[in-house]
Amino acid sequence: MFFDATCPFAWVTSRWLLEVEKVRDIQVQWAPMSLGVLNEDNDLDEGYRQMIDATWAPARVCAAVSVEHPDKLGELYTALGTRIHDRGEADKQDPHGYDRIIEAALAEVGLPAELAAAAEVHGSEGGAYDKQLRESHERGISLVGDDVGTPVVQLGERAFFGPVLTRIPRGETAGKLFDAAVTLGTYAHFYELKRSRDEGPKAEYAD
Repeated sequence: MFFDATCPFAWVTSRWLLEVEKVRDIQVQWAPMSLGVLNEDNDLDEGYRQMIDATWAPARVCAAVSVEHPDKLGELYTALGTRIHDRGEADKQDPHGYDRIIEAALAEVGLPAELAAAAEVHGSEGGAYDKQLRESHERGISLVGDDVGTPVVQLGERAFFGPVLTRIPRGETAGKLFDAAVTLGTYAHFYELKRSRDEGPKAEYAD
């Protein structure tokens, strides 16, 4: 799964996949992508641009961890996402709004505090791990095309954007949804199944 730690849709999808691991013989592998990279050439209003610029910080740290400690990337994502999405601790309009969260998440999973330095360059200015972040992002996007975003889930040689879920299924329901996603996502001529969304994502388990 390619993820941006700040994306609420990616967060719900990622928690679903962890539920699937409990009931199906799969192991999730994590790879960073970036809402900052995705939107850097888009014409955005000032408020949304500020929010997107802030997302670079956790994405850069995830890229650094994917290079230096790849076995810890999933744990870091969980630590970041819990603070961002479950606890609402981030100030998403502040360029430094993720700094404290990043430091706490690194400490929680036993990673060197020095990795937080990857986030010190803000906005789209170049950072130490930008090359790796952009390469990972482009790998994900190349699998699904330019008109989608995060998350991207790859199943073997095929991949798709989503699934877009607004709640986290669990147990056998999570497994059945995964089976359906595999069936559709790996069929060479399947492209889209969509309906209008009337609720936002929440990191809550569905009944």
